[in-house]
Amino acid sequence: MKIKKNEHVIKEVFPGSIAEEMGIEPGDVLLAINDQDVEDVFDYRYMIKDEYIEVLVRKQDGEEWLLEIDKEYDDDLGIEFENGLMSDYRSCSNKCIFCFIDQMPPGMRDTLYFKDDDSRLSFLQGNYITLTNMKERDIERIIRMQLAPINISVQTTNPELRCKMLNNRFAGEKLKYLQMLYDGHVEMNGQVVCCKNVNDGAELERTMDDLARYLPFLRSVSVVPAGITRFRDNLFPIGLYTKEEAGAVIDMVESRQQEYYDRFGLHFIHASDEWYITAGREFPEEERYDGYIQLENGVGMMRMLINEFEKALDEVVHGAGHEAPAGQVRRTLTIATGKLAYPTIRGFADKLMKAFPHLTIHVYYIRNDFFGETITVSGLITGQDLIGQLKERQDKGEDLGSVLLIPSNMLRMGEQVFLDDLTVEDVERELGMKLAAVEPGGKEFIDAVLNPEYTMDRNNENFVYIKAYDRDIV
Repeated sequence: MKIKKNEHVIKEVFPGSIAEEMGIEPGDVLLAINDQDVEDVFDYRYMIKDEYIEVLVRKQDGEEWLLEIDKEYDDDLGIEFENGLMSDYRSCSNKCIFCFIDQMPPGMRDTLYFKDDDSRLSFLQGNYITLTNMKERDIERIIRMQLAPINISVQTTNPELRCKMLNNRFAGEKLKYLQMLYDGHVEMNGQVVCCKNVNDGAELERTMDDLARYLPFLRSVSVVPAGITRFRDNLFPIGLYTKEEAGAVIDMVESRQQEYYDRFGLHFIHASDEWYITAGREFPEEERYDGYIQLENGVGMMRMLINEFEKALDEVVHGAGHEAPAGQVRRTLTIATGKLAYPTIRGFADKLMKAFPHLTIHVYYIRNDFFGETITVSGLITGQDLIGQLKERQDKGEDLGSVLLIPSNMLRMGEQVFLDDLTVEDVERELGMKLAAVEPGGKEFIDAVLNPEYTMDRNNENFVYIKAYDRDIV
C-alpha cells in the first residue's frame, strides 16, 4: 500500500479505546479528520478535541471507512502512529558553540548525532527549541491551537550575541517570536546555557531582565552551565566555572527571585543544581522551585530527592515504610553514580547504615573517561566506564556485594542499554553482580537498598527521565 503525504499509518490501538470500539486496527491508515488533511501531530491533537468528529480511515484491504464519533471534549481516540510526529522531524539549523552533539566521539549509534529543533517535540516531550527554523505561520498555529508549554532555548536576548552563539544569522531576529507567544497567552519555559565569558555576567543580567517582561506566560527560566567533553578539537573554546564564579551566577539569579515572586507569584529564574554543587552551597528550599517546573533541566532535582529521602527514611525508621525490622536487613551492595550527585548519595548511604546496622553500602562515583572528567552527571556514564572502574576494585579484593544499583538515567529510555550500547547483561556478566536501575525519588532509593527484589517500574506515573547534560539530547 503506497502511503502519501498526510496519510498516517496506525501502529497501535489501545484496548478499550474509542478507536477500538470503532473497529480501527493496527495497519489502518488515517486519511482525514472532518474532511481535512492531517499535517502532523499538532493538527491531529487539535482536530480530535471536539465532541463530534468524522474520521476517514483506509483499511488494509483498501476499503475506506468514514467514522462518525461522538465523545467527550478532549477525549483521546487511543491511537499511536508509526511516526510519532506524523511528519518528518525538523533538524537543527544551528551550529551552537556549546552543542553537546558536536562533542560526541565518532563511532556511536546514528541517533546520537541527530540534532532536533522541533517545536512538536517541545510540546510532546519537553525538548527545548531555538525557534530558528520556525516561521510566523508556525507560531500562529501554536497560538491558534494553544499548544503549551513551549520550551525555548534562549541563551541570550542580545540579538547579535545570539547570532554568534548559535552561528545562525537569523537567530537574533527570531527572538520576536517570544513577544508573539506572549501576546497569544501561550505558556512558555526558557533556558540559558551559560558559556564562560560569553553570555554570563552583564549579558546574563540583561537576559534575565529582558525575559522578565514575558511573565507570567513565560513561567520559568533555567540557567545551566554548558557541558564540556574532551572531544572539543577545533571547536569554540569554553572554560569551566570555578567555585567563586558559580557562586556569582547563583547570587545574580537569587537577587531577582523575590522581586518576581512578589509581583507574579513565581520565582521565575532558577540556577540548576550544578551551580550549587560547584559553589559548595546548600540547595534552595523546596518552595523556591515553583513546583519543580524545570526539573528535567536539573533544577531542583537534588532538593526533591533529599526531601523525599528524608521523609521516606523517617517512615522507615518509625516502622511505616518497610516491613523488616532493622536487625533483619543484612546485605552488602554497591551504588554507582556520577561525581555530581556523589556527596548526596554518600550521605543517604551513611544514614541508612546507621538506621540498619547490618547493612553495608559502598558508594562510588564513576569517573567519566569516555567523555572526559569534566562530565560529572550520571546520565552520561557508559557501560565500559562502569565495568572498568568497578572491576579494578574487585581485582584489589574489595567486596562489592552481589547487587549493583545505578540511577535509571544511565540506561536508554525504556531499554536495558547504556550510551555505548553495552547492555545490563554485559555489566552483570563482567562484574558477577545483579544490576538494578533505580527510579528517581527518595522512596525508590530506600526501597532499592532495602528490598532484594526491587525492580524499576518504568510505567510508574511518577517516573521522570532526567535528560543528559546538554539539555538537548532526545
